Amino acid sequence: MTENDTGADQGRTIITAIELRNLSPQDFAALWAAELAYVRPVLLNGAVAFAIHAADGTPIGAAPSASLAAAAIRQHEMEPALVH
Repeated sequence: MTENDTGADQGRTIITAIELRNLSPQDFAALWAAELAYVRPVLLNGAVAFAIHAADGTPIGAAPSASLAAAAIRQHEMEPALVH
């Protein structure tokens, strides 16, 4: 670490742009699967709900609003992303 480094990347692998361009879609999704979840609106039992999926597409839950879905994701130390 340099003296200007905040330590935010400590324990993480740094990937170059060239390496990112050469990842398969599956590898790209798996890269942040444990840190990123996405939210998308769905129709559930006739009502609008917000499905929560891991970055690799694995369903992990649902919530009645996008804000509650994002809060649930953050509570599990992940970052939410909205897909529409």
